[in-house]
Amino acid sequence: MREDHEGFLYPEVDLSTCIDCGLCEKVCPWLNPPDKIIPQKVLAAKNRCEEDRLASSSGGVFIELAKEVLSTGGIVFGAVFDEHWEVEHTYAENLAGVRLMMGSKYLQSRIGNCYQLAEKFLKEGRKVLFSGTPCQITGLYKYLRKEYSNLISVDFLCHGVPSPGVWRRYIHDTFQTPARRAAAGKNTVLSSSLKSVPEITGIEFRDKELTGWKKYSFVVRGVSADKADKNSVLLSDRHFENPFMRGFLANIYLRPSCYDCKCKNGVSHSDLTIADFWGINHLMPDFDDDKGVGMILINSEKGQNMIDDLDLDIRETSLPDAMRLNGGFREHIEIPYKRKLFFVKYDKIGVSSAVETALHISIADKIIRKMKRKLQELIGKR
Repeated sequence: MREDHEGFLYPEVDLSTCIDCGLCEKVCPWLNPPDKIIPQKVLAAKNRCEEDRLASSSGGVFIELAKEVLSTGGIVFGAVFDEHWEVEHTYAENLAGVRLMMGSKYLQSRIGNCYQLAEKFLKEGRKVLFSGTPCQITGLYKYLRKEYSNLISVDFLCHGVPSPGVWRRYIHDTFQTPARRAAAGKNTVLSSSLKSVPEITGIEFRDKELTGWKKYSFVVRGVSADKADKNSVLLSDRHFENPFMRGFLANIYLRPSCYDCKCKNGVSHSDLTIADFWGINHLMPDFDDDKGVGMILINSEKGQNMIDDLDLDIRETSLPDAMRLNGGFREHIEIPYKRKLFFVKYDKIGVSSAVETALHISIADKIIRKMKRKLQELIGKR
């Protein structure tokens, strides 16, 4: 796997050993996507353990699934931060390892040898819970090329994966380059000595503790420069104010294939799809307590059997209602016209400044947008 100029990993074929069998193309989800399947049920769900729910995304559904699999001596695969605060896939055989997989990580994880390991455990007869993006689950099934009754696959409604290279540069600019820390985020906690570098101990892309579930924060915790507090808040931004999150949510540096996803909405054939149930306050206001409500799409009988065994508060709803309130179902996303400009700029001026440049709207563009809105309103009135 090699990283391109945008910071994404792509496979590179060793032509000296390739036998031209074409198998890599046959199993490629982009070239040969499976047929879609329709969810059998759509649920709103909450973990009854409030502590687990507050530490989770998607209403705390994943941790309950993991506990059930671990109780049978099974294996859980998911995404964790590595020692450099990049994201990789790994497996866990105990709850401590699973807890590292909890919470949203808005990055593309390195899958490594997890498909091979999953196959090994499946052949040994152990129950395997494999969680990942829709394309990762599609890739898993393409790799296995057979059904396993002891495999439970879980994907999620995916916004798209941002560049690991951009994330690496953002972390470097924010916490390792003293001259740039002040511009990295208005709530960055600086040390008295700009020469010192804080040690990161935790990153939460969706922290609910400070501002609740709907107005979540991007929080980085760590050892402060003076070592006085081993779990101080190094940075705390509302998600719509943090430079990295702003660029991600504006789709500036998603992987190119994410703008036309081939694996969403039943293509992955996952047993379950989980997500945060945005808009639940409109659909079921009495079910929403701003601590997180999950959405579960049950795609198979195995998925239904798993949900039946979990300690969750559940209400059934409809697929049209879920799709109406959640943008994660969208398969096609317009490519921002300043995406190329961002990748030209970010290596020179840093992620935060490049995001500002890419999101800046000129006066002329504002006028054009306003005229378009007025025209649409006039057409609508007719």
